Amino acid sequence: MFAASIVSYLLSEIHRLPGPLVYGLVTLLVFGEAALFIGFILPGETAVLVAGVVASQGHVNVGVVAALVVVAAITGDSVGYAVGHRYGESLMKLPILKRRRGALDRALEGLRRRGPIYVFIGRFTAFLRAVMPGLAGMSRMNYRRFLFANALGGIIWGVSFTLLGYFAGTALTRIEKYASWVGLCVLIAMIAFFIIFHFAKKSRETNEDEPDEAEPRDGVDDSTENFE
Repeated sequence: MFAASIVSYLLSEIHRLPGPLVYGLVTLLVFGEAALFIGFILPGETAVLVAGVVASQGHVNVGVVAALVVVAAITGDSVGYAVGHRYGESLMKLPILKRRRGALDRALEGLRRRGPIYVFIGRFTAFLRAVMPGLAGMSRMNYRRFLFANALGGIIWGVSFTLLGYFAGTALTRIEKYASWVGLCVLIAMIAFFIIFHFAKKSRETNEDEPDEAEPRDGVDDSTENFE
């Protein structure tokens, strides 16, 4: 009910704004989700869904919205990574994070064990999306590995949720309730793809390593030549 009221409020307010301000507001909210921890107050996916609906009604261009969301997600998370890398221990003492120390410790353990995979998965979960970049920086994860996983997740998340809002239209309040399930479905589809790709690659490598039994053996060739 609370989430639905936020969506209704955002829709009514954003409709009154000119196009450039809509672009700027959505970019700021998505950027600040991890960089400024705005995600604890307003999940970035809500802003993206609303922007998609506004685009469906002709106020802004959906392609521009999707591009801005992707860029804001990647750069915002990079800032969050830098903040965590430098001020991680101090940030953990903040009241809003201290209350969730157990969940943060589990996330840190997941980062140590799975690295980039956990960064990618975190993009599709509201709480992890807000804290994962900072935790990755705090754990001293290699930035290039973080950036690759973060960019991949940001592209898929940004485009899919923008289009979801765009095609949802007036059904946004219902769609927003199930947004986390949509993100989960996208994530499961991506994981299934990577698993299939991994096993297909392994199978191909195994077949390439098997000796070719049709090739003649050196010993047989030598004996034939001696007999002649």
